[in-house]
Amino acid sequence: MKQILILLFSILSVNSMAQNNQPTADWAGTNRYALENRNLKPPAKNENRVVFMGNSITESWKIIDSSFFANSSYINRGISSQTTVHMLARFQQDVIALQPKVVVILAGINDIAQNNGPIAIKDIFYNIVSMAQLAKANKIKVILCSVLPAFDFPWRRGLEPAEKIIRLNNLIEAYCKENKIVYVDYHSHMADKRKGLPKKYADDEVHPTLAGYKIMEPLVNEAIQVALKK
Repeated sequence: MKQILILLFSILSVNSMAQNNQPTADWAGTNRYALENRNLKPPAKNENRVVFMGNSITESWKIIDSSFFANSSYINRGISSQTTVHMLARFQQDVIALQPKVVVILAGINDIAQNNGPIAIKDIFYNIVSMAQLAKANKIKVILCSVLPAFDFPWRRGLEPAEKIIRLNNLIEAYCKENKIVYVDYHSHMADKRKGLPKKYADDEVHPTLAGYKIMEPLVNEAIQVALKK
């Protein structure tokens, strides 16, 4: 009952923001993938469908390394610049309705960058937890990913995100351990001595290049296999 109340509160909060703070009708991008979702057939009997939910890091993945998403069971639902509030608002349309066996959630970097205004680390974490709980309530296996390292944001300098990212990742990892959810630790495999993302993995030190995605892909593939066996 407590978890259901938390979910209801989160959804109501999202709806309130949509009504009161946003001038556009589709502030959360709920229509971005509407046509693709309608054209997507229900999963085949033995299909291990996986939805990747995220922001530009997820969206660009399909563009920069399209071969990774050549697997028709991997569905990319990333939208550039989105925060966890946006993702939570479209979770029904872009994840649950697609009937995947697994959802991979990579979220939080744009919250720390204050794309939607200042937000506490715990509130970012609660939005991620709400998505995980919605997935589990619909019998979808959950994979939560660490936020990628970042030393600074080219579009918003001086926020000193490195330690904030580590704090958020610690909360996500602890939640995964407590709830037996698969956790993908991109951060420790990609961070440099500054606790940032080096240029060898991202030209702007935030968005991965092909070399960065090639580090991420085997990690998430392994996590998917573990999740499917749970």
